[in-house]
Amino acid sequence: MKHAGDEALDALEDLLVEIRKLEGLRERRRGAFYRRAAGFLHFHEDPAGLFADLKIGDRFERFPVGDRAERRLLLAQAIAALREG
Repeated sequence: MKHAGDEALDALEDLLVEIRKLEGLRERRRGAFYRRAAGFLHFHEDPAGLFADLKIGDRFERFPVGDRAERRLLLAQAIAALREG
C-alpha cells in the first residue's frame, strides 16, 4: 500500500481541512501529521480505496476513509487519541 499521492489527497481535502484545525498537530508535508516529533496520522491508497493510519497509544491503526461516515469516524478517533495524550 503506497502513501497517498496528490490526487488521493485532493479527494480527502475536506478531511484534511478539519484535521488541520486540531490543536497539537503539525503537517510536515501534505497529509502527514505529526504530534511533537512523532508521526501521528498519514494516508495510503491502494486498489481497495483510501486509508488512514492513526497512532493510537504506541501503534498505528488503519481506518478506511472512502466516504463521509468513515471520515467522521477517523476524525473522532484522532480527537480521542489527542485527548488521551
